[in-house]
Amino acid sequence: MKKTFIPVFILAVVGALAVLSSFRKAEQTDPTAKRIEALLAKMTLEEKVGQLNFVVGDLFNTGPTVRTSESDKFNEGIKKGEITGIFNIHGAAYIGKLQKLAVEQSRLGIPLLIGADVIHGFKTVFPIPLAEAASWDLEAIEKGSRVAGRESAASGINLTFAPMVDIARDARWGRMAEGAGEDPYLGSLIAAARVRGFQGKDLSDPLTIAACVKHFVAYGAAEGGRDYNTVDISDYELRNTYLPPFKAAIDAGAASLMSSFNELNGIPATANMKIMRDILRDEWGYKGVVISDWQNIMEMTEHGYTRDNAHAGELAIKAGTDMDMMAEIYLKELPKLVKAGKVDEKFLDESVRRVLWLKFKLGLFEDPYRYSNVKTEKKEVRSKENLQAAFEVAQRSIVLLKNENNLLPLSNKTQKIAVIGQLADSKADMNGTWSFFGEAQHPVSFLEGIKKYAKGAEVTYAPGYELYNDSKAGFGAAVAAAQKADVVIMAVGESAVMNGEGASRADVALPGVQLDLMKAIHATGKPIVALVSSGRALELSWLDENIQSILATWSLGSEAGNAVGSVLYGAYNPSGKLPVSFPRAVGQLPIYYNQKNTGRPYTGTHSEPGEERVYKSRYRDVPTTALYPFGYGLSYTNFKYDNLKLSKQSFRPGEPLQVSIEVTNTGNRAGEEVVQLYTRDLVGSITRPVKELKKFQKLSFKPGEKKTVTFNITAEDLAFWRADLTYGFEPGDFKVFVGPNSRDVQEAAFTLVTEDTL
Repeated sequence: MKKTFIPVFILAVVGALAVLSSFRKAEQTDPTAKRIEALLAKMTLEEKVGQLNFVVGDLFNTGPTVRTSESDKFNEGIKKGEITGIFNIHGAAYIGKLQKLAVEQSRLGIPLLIGADVIHGFKTVFPIPLAEAASWDLEAIEKGSRVAGRESAASGINLTFAPMVDIARDARWGRMAEGAGEDPYLGSLIAAARVRGFQGKDLSDPLTIAACVKHFVAYGAAEGGRDYNTVDISDYELRNTYLPPFKAAIDAGAASLMSSFNELNGIPATANMKIMRDILRDEWGYKGVVISDWQNIMEMTEHGYTRDNAHAGELAIKAGTDMDMMAEIYLKELPKLVKAGKVDEKFLDESVRRVLWLKFKLGLFEDPYRYSNVKTEKKEVRSKENLQAAFEVAQRSIVLLKNENNLLPLSNKTQKIAVIGQLADSKADMNGTWSFFGEAQHPVSFLEGIKKYAKGAEVTYAPGYELYNDSKAGFGAAVAAAQKADVVIMAVGESAVMNGEGASRADVALPGVQLDLMKAIHATGKPIVALVSSGRALELSWLDENIQSILATWSLGSEAGNAVGSVLYGAYNPSGKLPVSFPRAVGQLPIYYNQKNTGRPYTGTHSEPGEERVYKSRYRDVPTTALYPFGYGLSYTNFKYDNLKLSKQSFRPGEPLQVSIEVTNTGNRAGEEVVQLYTRDLVGSITRPVKELKKFQKLSFKPGEKKTVTFNITAEDLAFWRADLTYGFEPGDFKVFVGPNSRDVQEAAFTLVTEDTL
């Protein structure tokens, strides 16, 4: 059979024409579309290109700086209409001056977008996104983004480069810190919550900002966990794992989207027609702005995909990448490409329309100074209400990993506390990665929080280790402090710069000599509580075997010390659950709960010396399972799961299956529990994961209280991208699992029946 080949550039032109047609129709009824068309008609080619040129200010950057806001060239660019927006600057008064420059001294008076990396808070810093995900509390996460949006908007910002919704399964990748972890269902819910928090119900509200969902797509699947590295995955994996959080964010109204640095299956994302045109624009109907990441249009030449900057600009604009961040390729090359007939001006018009649409939605044309109110800035930034919100989210983000003999919570009768570890007294590291606007002097350190809650106990501090070298000079003083103490609290893990962008690690064990120090303190025989700071899952096998109590304290932000102190002394009962699997060894990476079964599954432990060789999918030296599984987290009380019931053994589409289980707080403390429901599709048109999170509820329990927790499963909950790359459910046999985490579950079986199977 002869196949018809249609060149990609023709498809792109067709797409651009379709967008133009939709704007023409909207122009007849939508006054904003009419204003956009009128403005577009006045623009020169150079002014159109200027609306696609996004440049950095002078605060900080994550790549080579092209220009600074202090230069005459920068201000002249605004006057000439060569700059659509500036990012990573702040200050209501300062930004007001820049807007005045654009509105009053450029020919068309088009206001500026002001972007910033408001990733987990602004001046009030919230826990890193991975930590917030550990709260499994969508309302709290949305509130955190709302506070961040209000503060940054009050300081002149109208666009944030967040949320990052990349699924991350390899803890070597430093940017695991910025996302919601390994699961597409939880990640999708959190993505939508963050968008709602930033954008509110109306983008023209001057205390909301536009969200930019990133990085499109599969950035978290970089080979070897090495940042910016190659990604090569199947369409099934792309559809079932990596795309869902983006779709959820877009369905929640995300105003913009950022393309990723990586290539996907051989084509850099920024010019990847399949994802940028076919999926994003055509299949999903996305009408928002697409922004390149820092200079990643230029980087397509380094990838070996384009000949030079002009070629890169041509492919990027045709793929629908609207704004060029920092490469200035559009500014320099697009006018020449249009005049040479290599790029149809319709592509520019398409992108400019979307940029202008965003500026209209933000209310900038009605009032370009709406984000420049100094009084509002003073009122909003680091207010008592905002700090209280950060404190509450930080509490809910802490995960209790181990609590042998109920060492925690500490008693107020404990008279001597030794706090050991440089991280305990490092305020700046409390803020975590991507917290450029958070000032280093503001966070409450662990040491300060412990002293606040210790209520009269003698607290001794010794740094012990140094974060950035392997010196053991402080070991002696640390051991001496431990020997005199009733309890030792050790702050270990990663500093803020050890995770985040460009911070991949080949080994995810405790850095430097921290483990050596822990062993020396352990030798004193004193009970130890470990506070583990990180922006990723760490390998904590020795700690799990030897340390009595372990808390995952991530990077908790402005109120870190107060939150940790409240948990250590029982003012708050920890309720966090892991959004990522913690490995037993780095060689297990990537590790995640929803893996496939393989044809030779192994359910035992690793082999012992002399054991008969087992030809199964396993390791000889460690179990295949995670040290701490996805969804895992303890409490100061205990929860008992009983009596799993299904309303029926089989059900049809349109007739939900009810799943119920009794959960009892068997302890003498009030507490919260995240009840989790997973399913497994036993036979599919493609192989299916051994478990998939489908539902969860976070509930409060009084001491001794029993609750019947009920979930409804529909056929749509069981849908996936099938062998023919259509989305839907398939009839057949399933298992359902309910429990406190992905490992410790009760299970039952049911069948989905359709007309075809009757």
